[in-house]
Amino acid sequence: MSEEESADRVVPLRGARGMIADKMRRSLGETAQLTHHADCGAGALLACKVALIGAGANVSVEDLIIDRVVACLGRYPDLNGVLREREIHLSAAIHLCVAMALPENLLMAPAIFNSETMTLEARAAARRELAGRARANKLTVHEMTGGTFTVSNLGLSRVRYFTPILNAPQIAILGIGQIYQAPWPNGKGGIDLRHMMGLSLTFDHQAVDGAPAAAFLSDLCKIIETTT
Repeated sequence: MSEEESADRVVPLRGARGMIADKMRRSLGETAQLTHHADCGAGALLACKVALIGAGANVSVEDLIIDRVVACLGRYPDLNGVLREREIHLSAAIHLCVAMALPENLLMAPAIFNSETMTLEARAAARRELAGRARANKLTVHEMTGGTFTVSNLGLSRVRYFTPILNAPQIAILGIGQIYQAPWPNGKGGIDLRHMMGLSLTFDHQAVDGAPAAAFLSDLCKIIETTT
């Protein structure tokens, strides 16, 4: 390591990093954020990925989780929307934002518009296309501001649970944690080793109460655990 690399640095919060910092601070200052955490079985999810890859599909675990999120949001429309000027605007369409970590400590969350109308593979291709344009700094303002729900995935790290900050003015954001193996009751009086993952749902308590948010997260876990 050179002397320059080992020296202290001062990094001004300006440009894209500054805008991200301002957005995060406004989100925490203007919303009533609460986070529910849940343990979710991931065995069916992993088996589904293996089967789809074997059939020639180009999908990731994240794509499969997004697919289940879209299905669950269809049952819980009160979490799919934004809160603006003391009005809750619920969207009939699911414009799903996907948080993406970019070089130089940047974070973007562009929207896959009308994601409920897409097939799994079409939605996966749309996510990859957005990621490519995000890295090339070619996202539109509408893609960055028109979402109704956000997913933030830390599944490739060792983080199991976290408290994602709302992508305000959206009502809710789902954090996806690491997939890991853990002992779990098998319902027959014994213990099995199962693939598990942590899910964290942050929501704006101004727009949604704890019980319906908990129902959404519980139902999402059930969908993930049983959909093949």
